[in-house]
Amino acid sequence: MKDMQFWFVVGSQSLYGEDVLKTVAVRAAEMAAELSKALPYPLIYKVTAKSNAEVASVVKDANHDDTCAGIITWCHTFSPSKMWINGFANLQKPYCHFATQYNREIPNEEIDMDFMNLNQAAHGDREHGFIAARLRMPRKVIAGYWKDESVQKRLGDWMKAAIGVAVSKEMKVMRFGDNMREVAVTEGDKVEVQAKLGWQVNTWATGDLVKEMNAVTEAEIDALMAVYQADYDMATDKLDHVRYQAREEIAMKKMLDAEGCRAFSNTFQDLYGMEQLPGLASQRLMAQGYGYGGEGDWKVSAMTAIMKAMGEGGNGCSLFMEDYTYHLVPGQEYSLGAHMLEVCPCCAAGKPRIETHHLGIGMNEKDPARLVFEGKEGDAIVVSLIDMGGRLRLICQDIHCVKPILPMPNLPVARVMWQASPSLTTGVECWITAGGAHHTVLSYDVTAEMMKDWCAMLDIEFVHITKDTTVESLEHDLFLSDLAWKLK
Repeated sequence: MKDMQFWFVVGSQSLYGEDVLKTVAVRAAEMAAELSKALPYPLIYKVTAKSNAEVASVVKDANHDDTCAGIITWCHTFSPSKMWINGFANLQKPYCHFATQYNREIPNEEIDMDFMNLNQAAHGDREHGFIAARLRMPRKVIAGYWKDESVQKRLGDWMKAAIGVAVSKEMKVMRFGDNMREVAVTEGDKVEVQAKLGWQVNTWATGDLVKEMNAVTEAEIDALMAVYQADYDMATDKLDHVRYQAREEIAMKKMLDAEGCRAFSNTFQDLYGMEQLPGLASQRLMAQGYGYGGEGDWKVSAMTAIMKAMGEGGNGCSLFMEDYTYHLVPGQEYSLGAHMLEVCPCCAAGKPRIETHHLGIGMNEKDPARLVFEGKEGDAIVVSLIDMGGRLRLICQDIHCVKPILPMPNLPVARVMWQASPSLTTGVECWITAGGAHHTVLSYDVTAEMMKDWCAMLDIEFVHITKDTTVESLEHDLFLSDLAWKLK
């Protein structure tokens, strides 16, 4: 994804003459170059489009260029919208309409009809916007002065959402075994998901992993153990258990990379031939950018990888999570999130510890090693992608993570504690009403607006639980949304 770029396509027409068009091109190139310094990905000025053929051509090129993650348009002058129809009808990349203008102020002394003819963004962007509305295109409209940081931030966030689409289209998920028996929400239509989102979700036998693990050398394990010693506090003397996790990590990474997979899942019910459920191994792989889902949850696995890619350049934290239990003391309502073993250390508030403890679920011959830590504070979101039968729904809830209010000395897992919007109990009622899963992706980097943009790009229903959400309003919105999606 580091090689990805976005194309800047500026609208005009030949009516204004060559001098105006030359000025538009120079300014567009200047704006793209300056914006690229502030945006997370390069913005490349491509063309000042003046005809149907030019628009159609640049869209065709964008569709077939693997490095192009999306196009951003702006109309410096008036650009008749019929010339955009053929191109827009065939556009396959995310699209943002940037409603801005080159100059910040109206120049009192300079403004005349020549100035007005050259600076017609207020005129041109409205014409340009109509045709996208008429074609019912998925799009993002961002208005504001192009040098303002707040505008650049919104444009950059939209870029990150578009990168999430690019990652989605190439997503391959490796499932070690099937999902946990009798669990409903981790199921889903893999054929529909591949057609809509691009995900390739397939299963590898646990025996395939065991075979790869047996091929890992002691020298490879020694090298990874040195990394463990440097990055974490070793809080166990059962080093053979830790070495076994290193063996698992090395083997899984080799298999993932060989197959081009960015995400994986496993289940404690299928450990055939393995001595431990991968705990430390899964945490370490997530810290390297791979997505993970427990109990065979391939949807949350892929979403973790996608949101990790979307959040690059932030504080580096999107992770697999699960709501475990609640603190329901009046005035101190919190949710405690954790998992048996697999929480990514990207959210650690301090240096994680490697510990080994008995795990009373699954056939573990050895006490699995895992990283234990407390999550950091900060605003965040949790999201859940669910299959509603005929469509996908993404549920997003605003939360605020806090330092755990209890030390919990006998809970040997990584844990995050948070306050949910609009409150714990109302938030739980809303989450359950919408059908949200028990597995989520928690992110300190990716915003709800970014996830809304990602859903719009991929034609996914988006449900947002905020500080202002009520159960009644949510039920009403879900009812109307259900009708609208069935009509589609």
